[in-house]
Amino acid sequence: MTNPKRNDGRNKDYSISQRLRKAGKSSEEFEIIFNSLSLEEVIGLKLELASSSAFNKKLYGVPIWSSIPSIVKDAVLKYALSATRSKREAARFLGLNEFAMKKNINRYKIDDYFEAEENKERGEIS
Repeated sequence: MTNPKRNDGRNKDYSISQRLRKAGKSSEEFEIIFNSLSLEEVIGLKLELASSSAFNKKLYGVPIWSSIPSIVKDAVLKYALSATRSKREAARFLGLNEFAMKKNINRYKIDDYFEAEENKERGEIS
């Protein structure tokens, strides 16, 4: 029998899926359909939908090409933290040292993303 404390780490409440479901932005049905799309299709569809509400279906002033590395790093950090038990384990998973991991968590405000929802649930003001 496994030790339940061993399986639960500091990141146990870091789940993008749970956060989006609680915010009403996702559901089990949506996730099933979404999972059938490739990453390229997801990104292309998101850009198309974002531009459909913009002026003449164009995203003027948004430097999409140069923003891609930051967008991807933000998403991968969130995933790594949700898929591991601790920040140290997530750093190893990503091939980062602890200093680089802390620097990127702060740069992309990853803790704020996950902890804001937890604080709201507890009735704490952030």
